[in-house]
Amino acid sequence: MRGKSTSHNGGRRANGSGMRSSTTRGGTRAASGRTNGRDRSSSQRHGRASASRQEGTGAMNQEQVTDLIYQALETELGGVEVYATALECVQNDDLKEEFEKYHEETKHHVELMRGVCETLALDPDEETPARLIVRHKGQALVESMKQALKSGNPEAAEIVAVEAVVDAETKDHANWQLIGEIVKKGNGETAKALKKAYDEVEDQEDEHLYHSKGWARELWIQALGMKPVLPPPEEKKDVHSAIAASRAKQQRERMM
Repeated sequence: MRGKSTSHNGGRRANGSGMRSSTTRGGTRAASGRTNGRDRSSSQRHGRASASRQEGTGAMNQEQVTDLIYQALETELGGVEVYATALECVQNDDLKEEFEKYHEETKHHVELMRGVCETLALDPDEETPARLIVRHKGQALVESMKQALKSGNPEAAEIVAVEAVVDAETKDHANWQLIGEIVKKGNGETAKALKKAYDEVEDQEDEHLYHSKGWARELWIQALGMKPVLPPPEEKKDVHSAIAASRAKQQRERMM
């Protein structure tokens, strides 16, 4: 069997080597042509996509900007309800004073965003899918606090309230950071309309988020049986940035 196999293979090599070699080279050239064609096509598509992305950095997506404005308005509206419910849960007098201040400021933020909508000829009551999601999240935070109140544990309800505020303010802060990017990089009517609101709100939003995070941490430390720093370092140092908040947190041991 091995002899026959060898003879057969040798015959194939002797009789078909030329044609097979030619066919292989031709096939290689054809395959190479198809591959190069695909590579060129892929490269062209990639180039067009890159150009599209580059063009996108030059002109803002106005539809998405409008959606952000509606989300920001809805976040502020939900924030008013979050603070109103949180104030029912608060036990600490300093925290209550802080949240009362934030509650009033958030009401004003609603007015500012409604003003932006009117300036840009947008219906402030327009319902959008993303806006409905923001509303649902805000309602869930309110419901969580109401459930905590029903549990009959005031200290636990206070922590739930502060965490709800942190969650709400995290979204709110992110909205205003994005609005800040529009203000910095835009030069049309939308950027102008947003600039007035942004200049007034930015500092307040920083305070809302970083101070509330400090309260949440210290109240949890207290609940765990350890010594808290109350009011938290973020409030004592009156921080308005992530860097300042981090520095204040690092100094909490000295404040005890």
